[in-house]
Amino acid sequence: MNKGELIEAVAKKVKLPKTQIGNVLDEILGTIKKSMKTKRVQLIGFGTFESARRKKRQGVNPATGKKITIPAKRVPKFRPGQAMKDAVK
Repeated sequence: MNKGELIEAVAKKVKLPKTQIGNVLDEILGTIKKSMKTKRVQLIGFGTFESARRKKRQGVNPATGKKITIPAKRVPKFRPGQAMKDAVK
């Protein structure tokens, strides 16, 4: 399911225009992205969004085979909640 299909499914379920659902979804996702920079976002039953720090590490350039240093960075992380895990079983 992609974003458009998600918007369409929710719009049918709640009987609201797709544009309105799209705007709400964009705001929710934008707020989660902004909040993840400084804190974690926990949606009970769904999961937790947070950012994690990756340390500097050694890697290999696949094109040349040379060793390279991959710099440290922050990456997004998602841990599913128990209800999400149970729904997928």
